[in-house]
Amino acid sequence: MTEDADVLVVGAGPTGLLLAGDLAAAGVRVTLLERREHADAGTTRAFAVHARTLEVLDARGLADELVALGRTAPVVGVFGRLELRLHRLRTRFPFVLITPQYHVERLLERRALAAGARIVRGTEVVALRQHADGVEVETTGGGTFGARYVVGCDGVRSAVRRLCGIDFPGRSVVRSVMLADVRLKDVPPDAVTTNSNAHGFASLVPFGDGWYRAIGRIAGDDRPDDAPVSAEELAGLLHRVLGSDHGMHDPRWISRFHSDERQAVRYREGRVLLAGDAAHVHSPAGGMGMNTGLQDAVNLGWKLAAVVRGRAGPSLLDSYERERHPVGKQALRVSGAITRGVLNAPRNGPAGRLRDLVLPLASRANSLTAVGERLLSGIGISYPAPWGSHRLTGRRAPDLRLADGQRLYEVLRGGDFVLVTRGRPVPETPWLRLAAPAGPLRTTLLIRPDAHIAWAADAPDTARLRAALRRWPVGTPAAAPVPGARTPHGSA
Repeated sequence: MTEDADVLVVGAGPTGLLLAGDLAAAGVRVTLLERREHADAGTTRAFAVHARTLEVLDARGLADELVALGRTAPVVGVFGRLELRLHRLRTRFPFVLITPQYHVERLLERRALAAGARIVRGTEVVALRQHADGVEVETTGGGTFGARYVVGCDGVRSAVRRLCGIDFPGRSVVRSVMLADVRLKDVPPDAVTTNSNAHGFASLVPFGDGWYRAIGRIAGDDRPDDAPVSAEELAGLLHRVLGSDHGMHDPRWISRFHSDERQAVRYREGRVLLAGDAAHVHSPAGGMGMNTGLQDAVNLGWKLAAVVRGRAGPSLLDSYERERHPVGKQALRVSGAITRGVLNAPRNGPAGRLRDLVLPLASRANSLTAVGERLLSGIGISYPAPWGSHRLTGRRAPDLRLADGQRLYEVLRGGDFVLVTRGRPVPETPWLRLAAPAGPLRTTLLIRPDAHIAWAADAPDTARLRAALRRWPVGTPAAAPVPGARTPHGSA
């Protein structure tokens, strides 16, 4: 039996749920296939939501509700000494939000279902075949699903990536990290408690419901994932590294894991695309994994909807890999640098004392830490712009106040392009909204649905504006592909 959809999304983690919700909200028939019978309710993997992710969730009306479920940390420590002061970021969300991944998934699943997405649980992809105008997927139990496009959001062991023959090169970077969800008798004063010393590395992160994620690695320990781990061993490490185990008790689960750094060599194979951990995986240091995946989905969703709805040619999808592959590589580098800094930094002797002196000084050097703050938060991510473009093209759009009292990110909740300008140089279309700035902004900005700037000009130039609009899917169904688009991989 073949069940048809415009798009099949494989994997109902945060990336897949956000993508499915965006597609369904844009009028695309989407089915989401998930191997798990039930959504996770008592355990979680990720727990950090960065500022840029909160901004794109704000553009979907979800950020404020999520913030209310967690705990904000305006300052985060790196290497146990270096501090990133996120409160300096120019955003509505100048902090990292500490909240379990299952809260994120619950909000995204509710939105996806309300928009019309269909979720099929307890089914796993076992075969995939592409043809001239679609993709056919076979699942466990004999089910067959057909769609025009398939997006693999099915994690580090992605069946979609494997079945498409896309290489996933990389290596293991750290082994024998102990994880547990625990209760504490003594509540730590900081939102995130972390440190490293000669004994190893340890961290405690609150979920906001009385449970804490305890993380630790004993220096030099490279035991495999299946080596036994006890609560006493982890509590002892917390005491040696943090100065106290804070009365750790009643772990609901405890395990050992290793962390890889890997990235798919390409994000697209014909009518199949990859996003999230299926496309890139790296150390959890810095909490960038879920955030990078969610931003993959934000970049891909509007493009895939435009192609499916006939407003753009398939070559628009090539811009997804061109923009997001470098971001995935950057996430590997940043998280890898944090991991190596924690595990390999000098701890004793003159080198260790120098480290303890230099890192606090570096925290006070705005120019040094501002780059790290923008990278970690995602606020500083920009996309390549064509030669000769305005300096703002490709950058994240700030949440501008508009003349009608709204914010830009509230207007972006419609999923359309937004032209921020004075006057009405062009008419609105079903996919283009006009908005006047509230303040003295003189630059005309064409904002993409993912809140990045597609085009900008400092002086009125209706001719160039109209040319820019013709390059993006904001007008007629015959809209041309974006500039510089490559020929699609395979059949498309």
